[in-house]
Amino acid sequence: MNREMSVVAMTSATVLSSQKIVGRHFERAAIVYVRQSTPQQLIKHQESTRLQYGLTERAVALGWARERIIVIDDDLGRSGANADGRPGFQRLVAEVGLEHVGIILGIEMSRLARSCRDWHQLLEVCAVFGTLIGDLDGIYDPANYNDRLLLGLKGTMSEAELHVLKQRMLQGKLAKARRGELGLHLPMGYIRRQSGEVIQDPDEEARSVVALIFEQFETRGTVHGVLRYLVDHDVRIPVRALSGANKGELEWHRPSRVTLTNMLHNPAYAGAYAYGRRPIDPRRKQAGRPGTGRTIAKREEWQVCLQDRWPAYITWDQYENNVAQLAINQHRALSTQRRGSALLSGLLRCGTCGHTMAVHYGHGRARYACVREAVEYGGKFCMSTRASNVDDTVGALVLRALEPSALEVSLAVARDIEAERQRMDQSWRSRLERAQYDVDRAMRQYNAVEPENRLVVRTLERQLEDKLNAQRSLQEEHRRFEAQQPTILSAEERASIRALAENIPALWCAASMSLGERQTIVRQLVDRIELHIEGTSERGKVVVHWAGGHHSVASFVRPVARTEQLSYHKKLLERIRRLREEKLTSVQIAERLNTEGWRPPKRRTTFNAGMVRTIMSRAGMTLQRPAARRVAMRPKIQKDEWLLPDLAAELAMPVITLYSWVRRAWVDARQLTTGRMPHAWVVRANAHELARLRALRAAPKLGWRSEKWIASA
Repeated sequence: MNREMSVVAMTSATVLSSQKIVGRHFERAAIVYVRQSTPQQLIKHQESTRLQYGLTERAVALGWARERIIVIDDDLGRSGANADGRPGFQRLVAEVGLEHVGIILGIEMSRLARSCRDWHQLLEVCAVFGTLIGDLDGIYDPANYNDRLLLGLKGTMSEAELHVLKQRMLQGKLAKARRGELGLHLPMGYIRRQSGEVIQDPDEEARSVVALIFEQFETRGTVHGVLRYLVDHDVRIPVRALSGANKGELEWHRPSRVTLTNMLHNPAYAGAYAYGRRPIDPRRKQAGRPGTGRTIAKREEWQVCLQDRWPAYITWDQYENNVAQLAINQHRALSTQRRGSALLSGLLRCGTCGHTMAVHYGHGRARYACVREAVEYGGKFCMSTRASNVDDTVGALVLRALEPSALEVSLAVARDIEAERQRMDQSWRSRLERAQYDVDRAMRQYNAVEPENRLVVRTLERQLEDKLNAQRSLQEEHRRFEAQQPTILSAEERASIRALAENIPALWCAASMSLGERQTIVRQLVDRIELHIEGTSERGKVVVHWAGGHHSVASFVRPVARTEQLSYHKKLLERIRRLREEKLTSVQIAERLNTEGWRPPKRRTTFNAGMVRTIMSRAGMTLQRPAARRVAMRPKIQKDEWLLPDLAAELAMPVITLYSWVRRAWVDARQLTTGRMPHAWVVRANAHELARLRALRAAPKLGWRSEKWIASA
């Protein structure tokens, strides 16, 4: 009985399909869509893949020529939950929109889409352009109400099926997690026995390193402080290999900021079993990347938190204090005032290591710095420079690219592209004309033969069908070519571009032009920018990679901190030495250097007498005053008092650093108001105070926590 019903159903489906497929469908191609959700299914479920490829034979049985059947298998190993990240599905919709598809064949509706949004979009496009959809159950016309209703139900069931399966697995996973039996990935410092029991790493050195990290954070209070300590003492962190030939073996990796931050946030080190700390926000999730969209949930939002389940390295109170301290550090970093004056934020890359350069704001000025190695791994800073120098250089290149003369070159290139397109169009017209000639010739031969000559008629009929199919394929390819070509500029659009080019420099420099608008202009023209610095010198260059594929190179001069960093430092010293031999004073030497075009470091444009004396002092060419005059110029100070330069020399530290201590009230100092050295600073420091200052000088750089260290000292 069941067999008879199946035969009747197949017969009715065949009759129904024969009524729905008409001549205009055969004039188009038949597309067989093949998809498997995961790479594992490609390996383990090969029969399903072969069954989908076998639909080409069904298309042939329905009446399509084999050369008119297109197989789209670009989505093998991709989920059908979303159209994003599925180039095969996007190609399918595009082909339907170009009226190239007569029927779409799939093994079932879930292969085409698991989302009702994508499924109904495909149905709408197919209904507009008259494309049929077929599966193992029959042929459907989306323009027909009954078929559209049935297809909608199938799409809804396909999406619901995926939802039900996912909910079953998630609920089972959550139930196991609530018992604390779900096997989670263990952090470093823990291993799981074959019995399932979680214990601390049996390696004593590995346990001591994990404990050291928490001890140092308790002392220093910042992740960067812990990272610097580990790097300075060459401490490696223990990691158990998760896969490969060394699976389960202990490996020693260099510490990183991300690893330390994750350790401090992980409640497992306090002995807690936690699940649901990193839920996925669908608004942030990217298609094709299952690990994206994860967020950090608050403590009360965790799905499972079972304390005292694992052996702990720290107490629960210590864990909460660490998390609170990390939140305070993050708040301090985010509360820093940022004016956002950098023009090239996100576009600038380091020419040495290739990483994106960060923007740092301080004292109202912005700097570009390559800090990836220093921030993530506690290494050295790669390079940095003042942002205004690079911004001005790139801004000049952008304005030059937008000048009327440069735009004329671009418009000339556009005209060349237009001429090239006309030549391509001429080639296409010739190919289409030849295809039409072949069809007309085959038609004349077919009409000239006598109908009684069946053998010749059948041969000419096959030839005519082949020519018609070749012409149809060529026409579809031509439509694809035209859809991919850029729009040709009209005469009015060219005139508008020329008029705009004349006003761009004035608009760029106008006070009403915001930084965001300038950044938008730059990002429309520039793909990326590489920054190169010659060592620690003042010379630098930028390589601007334009959106069109070309690149430009421009040099700039940046301010440096010391004269020794200047690329012409040796020549400058030699010139000062010669001027000194001419018995010139420091004032005269400065005037001569300015006249000859020498430039000092930092942001000054001219030398002065003080700068000349500093250079001469560092090079051993200091102008010596008579000893009696030097003694007379020194102010009278009391016992256990030091002039700022003398105390800096005693402590082996820069004068400017000691002056910053004075400004922060870390030392007991007073400022002179009379004598030959007014406004000079005098620091009171006996033997005990000198010992404290030496300890402060040798103490680790704790940032804002230094004040707490000073208070305790």
